Amino acid sequence: MEFTNPLVYGVPVFLALIALELTYSKVLDDKQLYNWKDLLSSVSIGIGSAVIAALIKTVSMIVIFDFVYNIFNPIVNGVRTNIMGYESFGYVWYIWVICMLLDDFTYYWFHRQNHMVRFFWAAHIVHHSSDNFNLGTAVRNGWFTIFYKPFFYVWIVMIGFPPEMLVVCLGIEALWQFQLHTKYIKKMGFIEKFVNTHTMHQVHHARNIEYMDKNHGGFLNIFDRIFGTWKELDETIPIEYGVSTPPNSYNLFIILTHEYKNIWEDMKKSKNWYHKFMYVFGPPGWSHDGSTLTIKQIRRQMAEEAGQEASYSS
Repeated sequence: MEFTNPLVYGVPVFLALIALELTYSKVLDDKQLYNWKDLLSSVSIGIGSAVIAALIKTVSMIVIFDFVYNIFNPIVNGVRTNIMGYESFGYVWYIWVICMLLDDFTYYWFHRQNHMVRFFWAAHIVHHSSDNFNLGTAVRNGWFTIFYKPFFYVWIVMIGFPPEMLVVCLGIEALWQFQLHTKYIKKMGFIEKFVNTHTMHQVHHARNIEYMDKNHGGFLNIFDRIFGTWKELDETIPIEYGVSTPPNSYNLFIILTHEYKNIWEDMKKSKNWYHKFMYVFGPPGWSHDGSTLTIKQIRRQMAEEAGQEASYSS
């Protein structure tokens, strides 16, 4: 059975919503919400990402997912059967629901690792590199995540879900992620208990220390809550968007590659091969000499300083 990726229909909707938010902000609300040069960079990167995705994703989804699916789910006596002995999954409604949940679970870990492993962060930082939070930023997706993303999801087809079902779920997830990038939708009451909402995604894009590396979820926030990365928006705290090592450029090639350059420069700081390895695959901010710190180290340091101040005052 064949399905069309929902993103095929999503692209024109994306552009229309960006135009709507842009017009509303410039005419009626916040004229600073969009920076024209920044928007041009975001859209240019987004178009490039769409072109590359059309080429690479098609190959990766068809070749990788289909290849793995057929290896782990061969046809036995005319029936598609998983190597564990059960019949591979079909297209009934509850299988779609389960596939969507597994996709969401995988998205959480894929997204979280993009923040925890610097080599992945070098690709993902593109999406966070704008100082603006708007629907234009939503299409500012790094080109290089496409090359490794399928390998996070391939286990789902291994256990028997059809590749085309997973591709549709990935598309639905992307549609949801796009519309999260707006400040015009406020807290949503009871829905906030289990859904990853717009205010939660504002937290995710903030570079405030208390907000960084939080809210990695796709549809649901349950995995953030379970694994300790959930953070509610505090409306009394002014949000600063962007990253601590910005590209400081509107040139899309600099935006796409600046963190790789930073990694290379850091690797040259030490001749120790373990240090070089950590500069590539350790958490962002790691350094062998303490000249830069990870988010966890910064928070730990701030907690210790706060504890010392409390002890002095008492």
